[in-house]
Amino acid sequence: MMNERSQSPIFARTSDFMLWLLNHTEKFPKNERFRMAKRLEDSAFKFYEFLIESTRTKKRKRQLLLKADVELEKLRLYLRMSQQRKLTSHSQYRFAYGTLVEVGKLLGSWIKIIPE
Repeated sequence: MMNERSQSPIFARTSDFMLWLLNHTEKFPKNERFRMAKRLEDSAFKFYEFLIESTRTKKRKRQLLLKADVELEKLRLYLRMSQQRKLTSHSQYRFAYGTLVEVGKLLGSWIKIIPE
């Protein structure tokens, strides 16, 4: 039997993005793996963790999804910085940013249906 996370497009897209990101950041130069790669990876994991936590609670669901939204914004910032520092090519950036836009739309739709 499939759980809510495996059926939801936001979890599938986020998981796919995280796998892509981990493969991408492992190719960063050594000095950037402890700086830029760490920031990108930590934000991606934190974002996913907020999504998971939000499925396990009723009282704090909206609060957790709003925290996920902030983490997604950080992820976009770090991705943009990695492209500016030439750690991410233009085509990689377009792919990643497009995925994050899609995830952001899914998250926004989810937040809208949660009562305040």
